[in-house]
Amino acid sequence: MRRTKIVATLGPATRNPEILAGVISVGADVLRLNFSHGTRDDHAELVEVARRAAERAGREIGLLGDLPGPKIRLGDIEDGFVQLRHGQSLVLSTAPGSTRDRLPVGWSGLPAAVGRNDVIYLADGAIRLRVQESDGKEVLTKVETGGTVTSHQGMNLPGAQALPQSVGEADLEWVDFACEHGIDLIAVSFVKGAEDLQPVYARLDERDASIPVIAKIEKRESADAAEEIVQAATGGIMVARGDLGIELPIEKIPTVQKHLLSLAGRYAKPSITATQMLASMVRSTRPTRAEATDVANAIYDGTDALMLSEETAIGQHPVKAVQMMARIAEETERELPYGEWLGRRTLRDQGDVADTVSYGAVGAAYQLGLAALVVPTRSGRTARLVSANRPRVPVLALCPLPETARRLTLLFGIYPAHNEEPDTLDELLSRSAERAKQAGLAKSGELVGITAGIAGQGLGTNLFEVHRVP
Repeated sequence: MRRTKIVATLGPATRNPEILAGVISVGADVLRLNFSHGTRDDHAELVEVARRAAERAGREIGLLGDLPGPKIRLGDIEDGFVQLRHGQSLVLSTAPGSTRDRLPVGWSGLPAAVGRNDVIYLADGAIRLRVQESDGKEVLTKVETGGTVTSHQGMNLPGAQALPQSVGEADLEWVDFACEHGIDLIAVSFVKGAEDLQPVYARLDERDASIPVIAKIEKRESADAAEEIVQAATGGIMVARGDLGIELPIEKIPTVQKHLLSLAGRYAKPSITATQMLASMVRSTRPTRAEATDVANAIYDGTDALMLSEETAIGQHPVKAVQMMARIAEETERELPYGEWLGRRTLRDQGDVADTVSYGAVGAAYQLGLAALVVPTRSGRTARLVSANRPRVPVLALCPLPETARRLTLLFGIYPAHNEEPDTLDELLSRSAERAKQAGLAKSGELVGITAGIAGQGLGTNLFEVHRVP
């Protein structure tokens, strides 16, 4: 059974309920809603379509709401696009209106944020501008690498200091939307430090919501502050290689990715590797060999999940893209160093009972030849700790709360299922072994390991037992 999870971005290519059901049935575990595009009504409709498709496919599916963040964008361009030539002079203006040599920008702070010889990137880094001079309303640049730009295209300013705050009021309104529509995970864009997550946590507290928050690492500053961000992000991190590859020299991205995924593992936090994983499958029915290797390397580095963006949002073959991602993951997982990971992947918290029990459960799976682990969990924390130790055997997470089950769809090796909370410990243990059998994770006569928490102890998960499946 595949352990690495797949995040598929929703868009025009997956709005059709039948296609979306196909995407889920071949392997998508989490569906991403990109709040940078579309209205509240558009995304409310997508939520309903996604829930119906998941029910039709008979699987627990998580919904990830991706906040827009302070993406600096071009304004409206006449005819929708313009071709920029190498060597031409181009003015970026905070005033509306465009010509071939003057383009509007949607952020009034741009002239103050850049200075002479700074670099500005457009079109995901494909177009490079060099700043010549800047005044109160305009920035004069020279085109060093030309190409086509379109209305509302994003802009990157590597090294600029005076940037908009990571979370503005518009983002907090999307947090409200997430709470109102049962979104399971929230991703925060352009996080520069742990403090950038606080407005989202404060808004969730106001609404008495406990949605896990994922920090997107896509700025030079966030890469530098990665350890504090990982510790602060309740839902883990996303290695957003698109903007990160513009903010940092491209040759540094593989090393930075390894470092970020290692940090996530150290602190037992989930991780997503994103951007251009199977980019050629936007149009082609097969990925390149380099893309397949890139996917495999992210898994070897310890990622929990892999994300498809354009491949499933606007691609011509969304179902095949997910299917291919799943096939690469399954093949790669045969060679993962599971036993080595148990000894060195995570930090051990000697005062944490649940952490110690989770670590021991994974070790017992190897020593006793257990067929599966069963983890009853209300908050999802024990499942996260077990997953972080990367067991080779499948882990069935039994959740009394449906939202917990959906949130756990992101975790490596975890197969969540809704389960009514039993009245007694004996009932919990016997039912856990039976559910492992029903899920096809263990056969009669095989051994399974079960974690549990004894009520009234105030210790959380504090029990591990081995049962023979009836």
